[in-house]
Amino acid sequence: MDKNDALLVENYLAGDEVAFEELVKRYLKPVYNFLYQLTNDQSVLDDLTQVTFLKAWKNIKKFDPGKSFKTWIFTIAKNTAYDYFKKKKTIPFSNFIDAEGNNKLENISDANILPPEILEKADAAKELEGAMTKISDHYRIILLMRYKDDFTLQEIAEILNLSYNTVKSQHQRALAVLRQVLDSRI
Repeated sequence: MDKNDALLVENYLAGDEVAFEELVKRYLKPVYNFLYQLTNDQSVLDDLTQVTFLKAWKNIKKFDPGKSFKTWIFTIAKNTAYDYFKKKKTIPFSNFIDAEGNNKLENISDANILPPEILEKADAAKELEGAMTKISDHYRIILLMRYKDDFTLQEIAEILNLSYNTVKSQHQRALAVLRQVLDSRI
């Protein structure tokens, strides 16, 4: 865990109210952006962000200081978004799961693709953004968490409550799908 985060959590638990405010300032924008990536619904972002930090505040005593605060707060944000989807009765990731519960994208090859190769093929960041909108929400979120939010694959696995190997293979598939989208545009 970031030593500054650890110190802020410790100080807050010792009675320093400003310490939690500093954590909120540090993570407000990244959590807000993450929730937007999950929901694509501007109208609920303020509420979901507020609920995320309220849950963090209520449960900070349960926080394990041996773990990453960043991973912990993003896990709360993910769960808050999932609770919102459950109430709405829609889950955005279900579009690539068939009626039997099988992933329709399992047969995509795990070619060894590196992000710089993708960026070389894209004429500009705008083209890459356009291509990102054409891949499944689940894959887009994994790529954004990895390359925009700088999470490790292990942190993504913890946040999404998936095994490391699952995230690793889905990351490779997401890159393959993105490459196919970019290749089709050239």
